[in-house]
Amino acid sequence: MTHTIRIEPLTREAFAPFGEVLAPRAAADRMINAGRCERHHALATVERGGGEAIISIFRSVPVSLPYDCDLLERHPLGSQAFMPLGPDAWLSVVAPDEDGRPGAPRAFLVPAGVGVNLRAGTWHGVLTPLDRPADFLVIDREGDGSNLQEVRIAPVRITA
Repeated sequence: MTHTIRIEPLTREAFAPFGEVLAPRAAADRMINAGRCERHHALATVERGGGEAIISIFRSVPVSLPYDCDLLERHPLGSQAFMPLGPDAWLSVVAPDEDGRPGAPRAFLVPAGVGVNLRAGTWHGVLTPLDRPADFLVIDREGDGSNLQEVRIAPVRITA
């Protein structure tokens, strides 16, 4: 049986159990470059569990709503940040950990130009652009150890 959840708006508070929102704050931490550039400092921490932080570009195919999510993954040794390189909103599906398995998934609508940083061990769905393919700048961990766990779940239907 498919369980249905509704997409939630992304807020720093609602997303906090899973990681950080990568978007400018209401006010910059400081001005740099002779006053020409706002610095919104340390929006997230790269957890690398003894490995190196790497930067990649992921290109993902889109989904349409309603979307049935049946695969979650996590990276126990390092965080993973996703920053869209295009002009569109996208979907971030996350779930709490419950004794080594995903708990109840939640779906967040991430506005255009906003990214997220998932903490090490956070269960999440695959990259989910809406309507058209999208590129994402991804910062995550490379190194020794097994840093990918995937599980199939009973399908969760995600609606607007």
